[in-house]
Amino acid sequence: MKVYFINKKIILMLIFFTFILLSFGIYFSIFKTSNTISDIQNDSNNLYKKLIELYPNEKIAFLTFDDGPNISVTPKVLDILKEENVKASFFVIGKCVDSHPEITKRAYDEGHYIANHGYSHNNNLLYKSSDNFLNELKKTDLAIGNAIGVPNYCSHIFRFPNGFMSPSNKAKKKEAVKLLQNIDFNYIDWNCLNNDSVKKYSSSQLLNNLIKSSQNKDVLVILMHDTKDVSNSSIVLKDSIKYLKDKGYIFKNFYDIL
Repeated sequence: MKVYFINKKIILMLIFFTFILLSFGIYFSIFKTSNTISDIQNDSNNLYKKLIELYPNEKIAFLTFDDGPNISVTPKVLDILKEENVKASFFVIGKCVDSHPEITKRAYDEGHYIANHGYSHNNNLLYKSSDNFLNELKKTDLAIGNAIGVPNYCSHIFRFPNGFMSPSNKAKKKEAVKLLQNIDFNYIDWNCLNNDSVKKYSSSQLLNNLIKSSQNKDVLVILMHDTKDVSNSSIVLKDSIKYLKDKGYIFKNFYDIL
């Protein structure tokens, strides 16, 4: 009986600690997701604060695409944006611009803002040193300028790979913000997304993700990707635009504020 009692006690303790760990994991997951959506409203993101100041009590949507241009997805995105008369902002990767300059030029010629997402999208290279960080930005702007035929092009807006709000490389990102200020660059994350880079979603799931993350917000900075590495936002772009228009949002891009 004594042995049985001790084993039972150990089992109960294991169950208890397992419950605590699971509860903590669930809480952390929710908390992390919440931060991914809302942190930019509270940090030093001066460009986002500028949007809030410019559009008080207005429903404005800034549609942004990361990680392109992509030869199979970006043209589809551009076709839909043209059909819907929506101007977006593209945070391009420099090496992708060098690979597909004609797509970058098309986006620029059609009135979309071409912003900077770094040349390599490789954090080890990006944060290796201050010089590396600045060179990544300069190489990307040079690639954009060569693609669109604008010498000395300066995008003026940078988006950190994985976002400034991501906990990875946080200290180095804070240092990078000072470098951005020195060269007259702003940076911006997002406060609305469809999670197209998280896992494989259906079009209805992508739309529902966007709907959930857009609730109770007047100014939206929407993150999508013009790639199909995980999920393909082009398949739900038209429905996403329709939903936002039906909710009274007006679409703008960063030409409207810079």
